[in-house]
Amino acid sequence: MNDLKKRIISCVLCVLLVLLCIWGSTYVVQHEGHMYEGNAKGFGGNIAVSVYVEGDTITDITYQTENETPSVGIQAIRVLKTKILKTQNTKIDAISGATYTSRGFLEAVDMALAQAGIVADGSNKGNFVAEDVEETADVVVVGGGGAGMTAAITAAENGKKVILLEKNFILGGNTSIASSGMNAAETHYQAEQGIEDTVDSFVEDTMKGGKELNDRDLVRTLAENSASAIDWLDRQNAPLNGPIGRSGGQTNKRTHRPVDAEGNVTSVGNYLVTALSGRLDELGIEVILGATVNKIIMENGKATGVTALGDDGNNITIHANGVVVATGGFGGNMDKVVELRPDLAGYISTNVPTATGDAIDFLTEVNADFVDMEQIQLHPTVIPSDGTLVGEAVRGDGAILVNREGKRFTSETSTRDAVSAAEIAQTGGNVWLIANEYMHENSAVIQKLDKGGYLIKADTLKDLAKAMDFDDAATAAFEETVANWVSYVANGEDKEFGRDIGVLTDLSEGPYYAVNVGPGIHHCMGGVKINTEAQVISKDGTPIPGLFACGEVTGGVHGGNRLGGNAIADIVVFGRIAGENASK
Repeated sequence: MNDLKKRIISCVLCVLLVLLCIWGSTYVVQHEGHMYEGNAKGFGGNIAVSVYVEGDTITDITYQTENETPSVGIQAIRVLKTKILKTQNTKIDAISGATYTSRGFLEAVDMALAQAGIVADGSNKGNFVAEDVEETADVVVVGGGGAGMTAAITAAENGKKVILLEKNFILGGNTSIASSGMNAAETHYQAEQGIEDTVDSFVEDTMKGGKELNDRDLVRTLAENSASAIDWLDRQNAPLNGPIGRSGGQTNKRTHRPVDAEGNVTSVGNYLVTALSGRLDELGIEVILGATVNKIIMENGKATGVTALGDDGNNITIHANGVVVATGGFGGNMDKVVELRPDLAGYISTNVPTATGDAIDFLTEVNADFVDMEQIQLHPTVIPSDGTLVGEAVRGDGAILVNREGKRFTSETSTRDAVSAAEIAQTGGNVWLIANEYMHENSAVIQKLDKGGYLIKADTLKDLAKAMDFDDAATAAFEETVANWVSYVANGEDKEFGRDIGVLTDLSEGPYYAVNVGPGIHHCMGGVKINTEAQVISKDGTPIPGLFACGEVTGGVHGGNRLGGNAIADIVVFGRIAGENASK
């Protein structure tokens, strides 16, 4: 028996040795040449790279990161790695939406190459020539934000071959910066949390918030399909199962929010982008990044595909039976914003830089109609220094706004246009948002702001007032303001501004946090005209066959002002409708 055991152990060791040799030889083949290391600070922490060089050629790059988000930072690094290996050049642009991660990765690679005595400027790229691309699919989707990904997933779930084109090198668009949540009525989560709500209430709140400029049929479609959209997200491994909040202009609590691994309420945008981009991979949907669509192919009056310009200057042509346009708004294009609204000149934008309104031109060429183009929304809680958004749900949970005199000046949960107008009327045009430790502990959004260095903190209100540069009069007013607010919460009535008192905390206990905020350009309510089937409508009032649109590129859903939480509802509801109908 002992001999048998010895032989078995000997065989196992031999197998392990063979596997080790195979792994070792594979490793050597993967990483030919000498290895050099570098590191630099990214968005979430340190980025460490190992760069492999054979002669004066970069053969491979491996990396390790700290806390870079999979849907943004890691995706950007992968794209940059591919571009460096292809072009032998590190003097390339940062990926829009992942600037800090991009700079950190490129800096780390350059540090490693400096040790090798190499300057990667593209002179050693060899005979690389970008090839034109021509493919055929059942459905082509233009735009990789939340609406585009939803449409692509829906079509793929129907068994269709789908190709998605995105002009940026990361997916997400403006969805990636969404923070508040998704509005939906009569959902199973509302029932589980004891919240009464109706589709009719959702419709009327949205119409009132939009100043009755909305297309009521589109709003009804949005509200009636919102609960099934929540169910669909459940099936996409993206449950919005956190405590339901109330955004400005809502009669009932209907803003559905996700929670992170620790159970804290977190931003809905990156959460959805991560989940939906993962589903694209699972379904095998082809995604072409760096592709700027410039034309819709029309044959006999029907949309049959698109053409695009690739990042390498190559031409991309996709033929398809159905075309879905989901390119987002134009809030990142200040020339277009000011052209339509001269009064918004000088405002900072919360939009991703790629939200430039490219679709306006190629949709105009196919005689598409547009609606409400001048309706551009200001969001009231934007950090003036860089456009970082402080989600509306933070106010819904109990934060208050005070001016430089230490006083509240409006209902914090009023509609975005009303709160923004009230802020503009205050001294300096920006104000302070006040939260406390309880909110900090239970909100990943506030924790992220803290990590980013945006918050000031103090144990007492007097010390916080000092940090906000309040004088003695403003400090006294500030302490009185918070005391009044505590009493309003206790009595269930805001005697000053009539704000709803459905909050998680009354701010009676510190430590306290403050962040300076003001209005910023946030959402374009106007866009291409669609019907309830997400079909693009031509200037003669009829649908353009084969052409669909969804998300912020469309107009009519939000009217003169969008309620917080309705954008995510819009992209999921109409993204599903567009994907479903394009499949047919």
